[in-house]
Amino acid sequence: MSAPTLQTERLLLRPHRLEDFAAMVALWSDPAVTGFILPEPATPEATWSRLLRYTGHWAQLGYGYWVLECRATGAFLGEAGLANYHRTLDPPQDLAPEAGWVLAPAAQGRGIAREAMRAVLAWADQTLGQPVHAIIAPAHQASLRMAADLGFAELSRPIYAGRPTVLLRRVVAG
Repeated sequence: MSAPTLQTERLLLRPHRLEDFAAMVALWSDPAVTGFILPEPATPEATWSRLLRYTGHWAQLGYGYWVLECRATGAFLGEAGLANYHRTLDPPQDLAPEAGWVLAPAAQGRGIAREAMRAVLAWADQTLGQPVHAIIAPAHQASLRMAADLGFAELSRPIYAGRPTVLLRRVVAG
């Protein structure tokens, strides 16, 4: 299975393609993008694994991440979706499916992540019909505010990769 294509007012949420690799490398190697997500910017090798992981999620689990493409220009703006990373949290938690979003710096602060995640979560409510989780760095106030706006509520503050994180949950809407 491949990701279905979703549309919003400004965005096309579409499956990843091999041609997205260069834009992904630019995104994931930018310290301004990865500061709250990764211990350090990603290498091209790690980004290649990410691209394959995204397509593998769809093939194996029936959900995954989408490319966020500007409908007006075709520009790669970022990525958003759902995953099962089998994260090792202390204490242990089942996070699947886990929501996530990441935007190129030029796309930040314009409501694009919120617009994309509304589409992702509407799809998840209709297709998966189960709660969705998220983990967000406690210092990432913008993402925490957006998650609250999308209906996520804090469950706990476990440790992930040696650092505190905020675990949130969103129940199926409607």
